[in-house]
Amino acid sequence: MMAALGTLTFLATLWLLVVIGAMVLEESGAKIAAALKGKRETPSIAVMRVRLPTRARSQPAMRAQAEWRAAA
Repeated sequence: MMAALGTLTFLATLWLLVVIGAMVLEESGAKIAAALKGKRETPSIAVMRVRLPTRARSQPAMRAQAEWRAAA
């Protein structure tokens, strides 16, 4: 009985993987085929370059004091 349940579980998992694989190929099969042929697909959305401002330093650099240098 355990072997039958194990086989049934294995077959159900295998079927689920095949179904998910078919869904992935249906969605992006054309892109995968174009990539394998070495062709480039034009993007459907425009790409814009955005330059983000850099963060300013929150504190100025500190100078070490004589006591601190002696402790080091």
